[in-house]
Amino acid sequence: MSTSTSIRIDQTLYDQARNEAAIEHRTIAGQVEYWAKVGRAALDNPDLPVSFIVQSLASLAEPRDEATVFVPRSPRA
Repeated sequence: MSTSTSIRIDQTLYDQARNEAAIEHRTIAGQVEYWAKVGRAALDNPDLPVSFIVQSLASLAEPRDEATVFVPRSPRA
């Protein structure tokens, strides 16, 4: 169950979130939550590139029934 909480943020950040949300087809709240997830994961994993974190979060969001099975390129020796 999702709950709603109001917070105050800088107007510039709000405007950036609104613009990015429109591009990414998210709500403004969804965009801020996405940025928070990426930021939290980046802080927890400082050795990983942000692009890898973004791709990993996208992968985790995909439905499992649409996942591609991993097939090694060469047989094990």
